[in-house]
Amino acid sequence: MTTTAEATASGAGTAGGRPLIGVSTYLERGTRWGVWELDAALLPAGYPRLVQRAGGLAAMLPPDAPEHAAAAVARVDALVIAGGPDVDPARYGAERDPRTGPPAPERDAWELALIGAALAAGLPLLGVCRGMQLLNVALGGTLTQHLDGHVGAVGVVGRHPVEPVPGTLYARVVPEPASVPTYHHQAVDRLGTGLVASAHAADGTVEAVELPSSAGWALGVQWHPEMGEDVEVMRALVTAASRLAARPAPPAR
Repeated sequence: MTTTAEATASGAGTAGGRPLIGVSTYLERGTRWGVWELDAALLPAGYPRLVQRAGGLAAMLPPDAPEHAAAAVARVDALVIAGGPDVDPARYGAERDPRTGPPAPERDAWELALIGAALAAGLPLLGVCRGMQLLNVALGGTLTQHLDGHVGAVGVVGRHPVEPVPGTLYARVVPEPASVPTYHHQAVDRLGTGLVASAHAADGTVEAVELPSSAGWALGVQWHPEMGEDVEVMRALVTAASRLAARPAPPAR
């Protein structure tokens, strides 16, 4: 008899064929909850809603000790690294630009560990905005710490077109130019080892990166699909997760 824990760890614990998609979260200090002021692990509702619309089940992965990342990754069928604060420039050997936001060291450490564990396990991985930038940094790449024109206004999501690169994973998912919801002031500079650019904005900004298919399913997008209506990128992740979950577990040794 297989226990619930064993089924989940093997990818067989998906309910009704819906794969379990882990999504990293914010850690906010001193958040107001009614009469209380407490630390909170938070995630904008757009992320779980998008996972659900794409056919998956969403599980929040709050910051934890990096050494626990592999155990967390072993219990989900795919991983989403959510958007959020600027990556600490020290992570890619750069001095801090005055326009770079305050560091989030616990989140940087946890999400970099999650990315490393997911890549090592061949787990389908989607990085959103900051998540794409962290994927690039995890593989030795660098970031441009400030650029203009990729937000609507402070607190207002903008839109602009992105052009897919033919022959890439992203182009197979979204083969035509698309208008995407965008809110970022940093971007990929030097690509990390093994990554290829798979979409660009009109100004040349790298808008999507990926690893070749032989390295597993790993895609990063610079925009925010959870703030739009297009479900295709998340559906592709859920489909990849379903294929992984359907594989028979290796025989016990």
